[in-house]
Amino acid sequence: MTPGELVTAFIRALEHKDFDTACSMVTADCEYDNVPFAKVYGPDGIRSVLEPFLGGCTGVDWVVHYQAETGDVVMNERTDRFEVGGSWKELRVAGLFVVRDGQIALWRDYFDQGQFTAAMSG
Repeated sequence: MTPGELVTAFIRALEHKDFDTACSMVTADCEYDNVPFAKVYGPDGIRSVLEPFLGGCTGVDWVVHYQAETGDVVMNERTDRFEVGGSWKELRVAGLFVVRDGQIALWRDYFDQGQFTAAMSG
Protein backbone atom coordinates (compact mmCIF):
# COMPACT_ATOMS: atom_id res chain seq x y z
CA MET A 1 0.00 0.00 0.00
CA THR A 2 1.38 3.43 -0.90
CA PRO A 3 1.43 6.18 1.75
CA GLY A 4 -1.51 7.85 0.00
CA GLU A 5 -3.50 4.62 -0.04
CA LEU A 6 -2.73 4.12 3.65
CA VAL A 7 -4.01 7.60 4.52
CA THR A 8 -7.16 7.02 2.47
CA ALA A 9 -7.78 3.68 4.22
CA PHE A 10 -7.16 5.35 7.60
CA ILE A 11 -9.72 8.05 6.84
CA ARG A 12 -12.27 5.45 5.68
CA ALA A 13 -11.79 3.46 8.90
CA LEU A 14 -12.42 6.60 10.96
CA GLU A 15 -15.52 7.42 8.91
CA HIS A 16 -16.85 3.97 9.85
CA LYS A 17 -15.78 4.48 13.48
CA ASP A 18 -13.58 1.40 13.13
CA PHE A 19 -11.06 2.52 15.74
CA ASP A 20 -9.33 -0.87 15.93
CA THR A 21 -8.49 -0.78 12.22
CA ALA A 22 -7.54 2.91 12.27
CA CYS A 23 -5.30 2.46 15.31
CA SER A 24 -3.59 -0.53 13.69
CA MET A 25 -2.44 1.85 10.94
CA VAL A 26 -0.44 4.13 13.25
CA THR A 27 2.92 3.62 14.93
CA ALA A 28 3.16 3.04 18.67
CA ASP A 29 4.66 6.54 19.01
CA CYS A 30 2.47 8.28 16.41
CA GLU A 31 2.06 11.99 17.08
CA TYR A 32 -1.48 13.27 16.48
CA ASP A 33 -1.38 17.05 16.47
CA ASN A 34 -4.91 18.35 16.01
CA VAL A 35 -3.97 22.03 15.80
CA PRO A 36 -5.10 24.07 17.77
CA PHE A 37 -5.75 21.36 20.41
CA ALA A 38 -3.16 19.48 22.48
CA LYS A 39 -1.06 16.71 20.92
CA VAL A 40 -1.63 13.07 21.81
CA TYR A 41 0.57 10.08 21.09
CA GLY A 42 0.11 6.52 19.92
CA PRO A 43 -3.01 4.49 19.24
CA ASP A 44 -4.34 4.95 22.78
CA GLY A 45 -3.95 8.74 22.60
CA ILE A 46 -5.67 8.90 19.22
CA ARG A 47 -8.49 6.67 20.41
CA SER A 48 -8.92 8.74 23.61
CA VAL A 49 -9.61 11.85 21.52
CA LEU A 50 -11.52 10.47 18.55
CA GLU A 51 -13.66 7.71 20.01
CA PRO A 52 -15.70 9.96 22.35
CA PHE A 53 -16.14 12.66 19.68
CA LEU A 54 -16.84 10.47 16.64
CA GLY A 55 -18.82 8.03 18.77
CA GLY A 56 -21.28 10.83 19.50
CA CYS A 57 -21.85 11.42 15.80
CA THR A 58 -24.54 9.56 13.89
CA GLY A 59 -22.53 10.02 10.69
CA VAL A 60 -18.96 10.86 9.73
CA ASP A 61 -17.91 11.81 6.19
CA TRP A 62 -14.50 13.23 5.36
CA VAL A 63 -14.51 14.56 1.81
CA VAL A 64 -10.97 14.73 0.41
CA HIS A 65 -10.80 17.46 -2.23
CA TYR A 66 -7.08 17.21 -2.99
CA GLN A 67 -4.38 14.82 -1.88
CA ALA A 68 -0.68 14.92 -2.74
CA GLU A 69 1.98 12.38 -1.95
CA THR A 70 5.75 12.83 -2.03
CA GLY A 71 7.75 9.92 -0.72
CA ASP A 72 6.44 9.16 2.77
CA VAL A 73 4.61 12.50 3.15
CA VAL A 74 0.91 12.87 2.30
CA MET A 75 -1.01 16.13 2.43
CA ASN A 76 -4.70 16.59 1.85
CA GLU A 77 -7.37 19.24 1.90
CA ARG A 78 -10.69 18.00 3.25
CA THR A 79 -14.12 18.93 4.42
CA ASP A 80 -14.74 16.90 7.56
CA ARG A 81 -18.47 16.40 8.05
CA PHE A 82 -20.10 15.24 11.28
CA GLU A 83 -23.78 14.42 11.68
CA VAL A 84 -24.87 15.53 15.15
CA GLY A 85 -28.45 15.90 16.34
CA GLY A 86 -29.86 15.26 12.88
CA SER A 87 -27.82 17.91 11.07
CA TRP A 88 -24.43 17.91 9.36
CA LYS A 89 -21.62 20.13 10.67
CA GLU A 90 -18.75 20.90 8.30
CA LEU A 91 -15.17 21.91 8.88
CA ARG A 92 -12.45 22.68 6.35
CA VAL A 93 -9.22 20.88 7.24
CA ALA A 94 -5.68 20.62 5.88
CA GLY A 95 -3.95 17.41 6.90
CA LEU A 96 -0.31 16.31 6.94
CA PHE A 97 0.66 12.67 7.38
CA VAL A 98 4.12 11.14 7.57
CA VAL A 99 4.40 7.39 7.02
CA ARG A 100 7.18 5.27 8.49
CA ASP A 101 7.54 1.55 7.77
CA GLY A 102 4.01 1.28 6.41
CA GLN A 103 2.28 3.04 9.30
CA ILE A 104 1.32 6.64 10.04
CA ALA A 105 3.95 8.16 12.36
CA LEU A 106 2.68 11.76 12.30
CA TRP A 107 -0.82 13.11 11.72
CA ARG A 108 -1.27 16.85 11.91
CA ASP A 109 -4.56 18.56 11.04
CA TYR A 110 -4.94 22.32 10.70
CA PHE A 111 -8.30 24.05 10.98
CA ASP A 112 -9.90 27.23 12.27
CA GLN A 113 -11.07 26.75 15.86
CA GLY A 114 -13.63 29.56 15.49
CA GLN A 115 -15.17 27.80 12.50
CA PHE A 116 -15.25 24.53 14.43
CA THR A 117 -16.93 26.14 17.47
CA ALA A 118 -19.50 27.88 15.27
CA ALA A 119 -20.25 24.72 13.30
CA MET A 120 -20.70 22.57 16.41
CA SER A 121 -22.92 25.11 18.16
CA GLY A 122 -25.12 25.86 15.15
